[in-house]
Amino acid sequence: MESHVEPQYLTNMERMGKTELYNLMTQYGDDVRTYAYAITRNREQAKDIAQEAFIKVYQNIGSFKGQSSFKTWLFAIARNLAINELRSSYVRRMVLFEWVKPDKMAESAEAAFMGKQSELELLNIVMGLSMKHREVLVLHLEHGMTKAEIGQLLGLSEGTVKSRLHRARKIVESKWREMER
Repeated sequence: MESHVEPQYLTNMERMGKTELYNLMTQYGDDVRTYAYAITRNREQAKDIAQEAFIKVYQNIGSFKGQSSFKTWLFAIARNLAINELRSSYVRRMVLFEWVKPDKMAESAEAAFMGKQSELELLNIVMGLSMKHREVLVLHLEHGMTKAEIGQLLGLSEGTVKSRLHRARKIVESKWREMER
């Protein structure tokens, strides 16, 4: 979870150049892709949605008025695209996960396997949550969004976001404990 500099210069911009688009894709591309993946549970769809979100930003930058953060606006576009994709008739839901981040320190093959296995199990629990719980959890933990930003993005009160985050954490904790038995 990196901190990003908010591109204030985009407010009220009528047109975007290729350099600005490239900079935004570099700064937010991974975040948009992982957020789309959290919604769709499909890596290829997530990549397509991320590309389409940036195309929409490029085409519609004039409609960004700075009433929310740029990241919130961008995530709203990605969310709408992802939900539309899920609604389409040809979508098949697949949960294939390969979120294994390379370790910086060498470790035994057994320890590496166990660590990756635990990470995959935890990710499978998170991806098994209902969309309303999975979405707030991923936005908060993976993308570092505040409860207020999540509320603005999803059209929910901050209290509802807080409640969903709490419930999501409880479900994950409960399922994790069941697996440990």
